Amino acid sequence: MRITVLAGGVGGSRFVRGVREECARRWPDPSTGSGRRGEGGTVASVTVIVNTGDDIWLSGVRLMPDFDSLLYSLAGVNDTERGWGRAGETERVSAELREWGVGWPWFTLGDLDLGTHLARTAWLRDGLTPSQVGERLQRRWPLGVRLIPATDTEVDTHVLVADPEASGSEDGSGSGSGTGEREMHFQEWWTRYRATLPALAFRQRNLAEARPAPGVVEAIADADLVLIAPSNPVVSIGTILAVPGMREALAATAAPVVGVSPIIGGKVVRGMADACLPAIGVETSAEAVGRHYGFRRDGGLLDAWLVDETDAAAAAALSAEGLLAASAPLWMHDLDRSADLAGAAIDLGTTARSA
Repeated sequence: MRITVLAGGVGGSRFVRGVREECARRWPDPSTGSGRRGEGGTVASVTVIVNTGDDIWLSGVRLMPDFDSLLYSLAGVNDTERGWGRAGETERVSAELREWGVGWPWFTLGDLDLGTHLARTAWLRDGLTPSQVGERLQRRWPLGVRLIPATDTEVDTHVLVADPEASGSEDGSGSGSGTGEREMHFQEWWTRYRATLPALAFRQRNLAEARPAPGVVEAIADADLVLIAPSNPVVSIGTILAVPGMREALAATAAPVVGVSPIIGGKVVRGMADACLPAIGVETSAEAVGRHYGFRRDGGLLDAWLVDETDAAAAAALSAEGLLAASAPLWMHDLDRSADLAGAAIDLGTTARSA
């Protein structure tokens, strides 16, 4: 059983941990590594295509927040209380950088986390690609899955925001026509302003030149099941899908594509997707996000859509239009519930395959 997951953010990390756990339960194997052998010789392998739109150069180092969140979570070294970064983190270097006036004072890099960024930057400076760097980083811990950046091209996301005090200049420097709009890196909008400045548009740099990273298209083409994690539909899954060649790969795969709703009862599961969806004209609901991804038979993404039990009516409405949809508990409060959710998604994929 070859499972490929599109994911980003903390929600994506929790979901992938659930997929790994559910695979271990269904196809147990005492051996280490990503493959798990079960009854009848069945082997399960999980590949995760990771959003890179949140990435940024800061204080001279390259940050890949979504990749690192998955790396730390799967390695069991993540800070479970904060939901991001490393456990047992200290922040002495960030404090020193603030004294020097380097970086963003409101964007703290933990010392252990900074070690990852320094290693990544050193390897990038040596000529390795982000996907090659990702392979090196994964050698440190037995993750049980394979992580691949969506693309090796730097497609950092910038946000055009409505700001009455802004001049309208692209760099936010204060000189411009006074239109009340400005553009900033996604991390500034997300972390500094907590998405309180209304987003007008999301723009990924260098997107036209980007291509899926090595192994991405193959992971989609060779999959028995493709899962869309309950990650932000705009800046996580949306960025992955925007990489040229990605939608074509998903359209061509013989595997069923099953999406998991990031919206429960009209509210976001985690993060601030409700601040992102209005910018693309999508309401914050499980049904609307399912329609946004689209039915695969009509040129969209999904063969099946999994929503929370509170959104059973959305599943019924979509089913009435021909999309296979089901409901199950989506809250990932712990590993067991994350695994149960992954199991429901896998089962829905089995149904879609036989439909």
